Amino acid sequence: MTQRVLVVDDDQTVSDVIRRYLENDGFQVSLAADGAAALAAVERQAPHLVVLDLMLPLISGLEVCRALRVRPDGVPIVMLTARGDESDRILGLQLGADDYLTKPFSPRELVLRVRSVLRRAGGGTPPERPEALTDGNLVVHTASRTASLAGAELALTLREFDLLVHLMRHPSRVFGRAELLEQVWGWNFGDHSTVTVHVRRLREKIEANPADPQRIVTVWGVGYRYESAHA
Repeated sequence: MTQRVLVVDDDQTVSDVIRRYLENDGFQVSLAADGAAALAAVERQAPHLVVLDLMLPLISGLEVCRALRVRPDGVPIVMLTARGDESDRILGLQLGADDYLTKPFSPRELVLRVRSVLRRAGGGTPPERPEALTDGNLVVHTASRTASLAGAELALTLREFDLLVHLMRHPSRVFGRAELLEQVWGWNFGDHSTVTVHVRRLREKIEANPADPQRIVTVWGVGYRYESAHA
């Protein structure tokens, strides 16, 4: 099945370049030039992934990201930001964007990022070996990509889920942020604040007190480790 990608950018030149590269890689691509058109296109087309610029007319990219994240389908988002907009990039990650690129960027790299996010979302990969990771009232099923806490299903983004699984599979092992970028995101380079933001969001969802985390523990000057609550 051909996968559908919605590209949201008010720069027609940028949109056309992205569309050409994605179509050459086998994707079906549609375009939207503002936030309102983007939300309407998502309702109408149900894309498998959205490439979303943050600087948009009518409705900002951050507001579009926020609106998409309350949808039950959890459509993956690859975010585009200007190089100097670090605060917007971090906020976009906090809102649940799955990946990001800063402008100017390589269209080939964008295609690889899109492929990576879709692969993690289950787009065309072989079924994963069924596995249940349990830590007290926290239960994660890797094959169905679902997680629950005290019986209530958790709304995790793709990256949050992958990060949680990776940490739970290696309890008590300390990971640096660069290691997590490589092993969870598949990046050999990148902004380490991406990991920090995702850890913070994950703590808000699985910790009784995110300010005093008991599961995802900070190892100062090194990184993070997962401590089983019922080891």
